[in-house]
Amino acid sequence: MYELMAWLEASALAEFLRGLGIWTYGIVNLAHILGIGLLFGTVAVLDLRLLGLWRSIPVATIARPTVPLAATGFVLAIVSGIMMLSFNTTEYHGNPFLYIKLPLVGLGLINVAVITRLPAWRRAMAGATGESTDRIVLPIAGAMSLAIWLAVITCGRMIGYW
Repeated sequence: MYELMAWLEASALAEFLRGLGIWTYGIVNLAHILGIGLLFGTVAVLDLRLLGLWRSIPVATIARPTVPLAATGFVLAIVSGIMMLSFNTTEYHGNPFLYIKLPLVGLGLINVAVITRLPAWRRAMAGATGESTDRIVLPIAGAMSLAIWLAVITCGRMIGYW
């Protein structure tokens, strides 16, 4: 892992970013925070709906704007996160929160892929009448999603304090 970290720190991207000036890291950090906010804010609204809040609003009505916004936030957070990490990557070698956060991000993506393939999700998105198991499956999916993304955010915050 250290070799990959050293490669990123010595990459053309890292050299370019470090050459842009003193404000670069702060601007990239701001972009990362905005990406996280957009991702988690929209995910939280959708997941809370899956957990049973706002039952009068169909899941599809909430998902239509939140899913693309969450994807946009995710891309912004990933790109800016890689950029931030490239500044001093090797300093994070051995930081347990980084090694927990990265797999959790992958788990979050796997969770999205699984949820969107669930028959309960497909019925909810189609506005079809749900089966009795949907009242169990969708809240579990929402709870898992919230837990994963909260853990990602927590680990991200803790990286700087290790």
